[in-house]
Amino acid sequence: MEAQWTARDRGREQFRSEQPPYSILTRGVEAEVLPACLRYGMGVIPYSPLAGGWLSGRYRMDADVTGPMSYARQRLANRFDMSLPENQRKLDAAEQLAELAEQSGLTLIQLAIAFVLRHPAVTAAIIGPRTMDHLESQLTAADVQLSEDVLDRIDKIVPPGINLNPADGGWVSPALEPAARRR
Repeated sequence: MEAQWTARDRGREQFRSEQPPYSILTRGVEAEVLPACLRYGMGVIPYSPLAGGWLSGRYRMDADVTGPMSYARQRLANRFDMSLPENQRKLDAAEQLAELAEQSGLTLIQLAIAFVLRHPAVTAAIIGPRTMDHLESQLTAADVQLSEDVLDRIDKIVPPGINLNPADGGWVSPALEPAARRR
């Protein structure tokens, strides 16, 4: 908001959109970013509605995700290391969400993408499929309408406004880190 106000005060072009990570497992932006974007008419184009694969069905209690990690996964090991309690929370939530999706007649992918698209601040979601099968499985979510009951049940699994693993919240400016604060 300070950037918006500074641009306004100096007669400069203001930001027109925001691109945060946002998924059922990464809901931190619901606390301040999404409401501010709604209030000031900014578009929101969130990325990673499948939470880096956590909501694709790849990471499940019975899934074998061992083996060589891709370069990207190695760089982001704190987001995928199953020994971390934060990732165990994500795994537990993914299990519960998969059950909810099945009970609702949806796939986990449809539930996850429809959830992101349902937020009134969201303009469009960046999905990032790698294959035609991925694309086809994700496009069906555009037509899914989640009921209030399903949304309430999602909120019980992952409360609004929190990230189950803080490392999933995206880049944080070093200027905002506790060590850079005066108090």
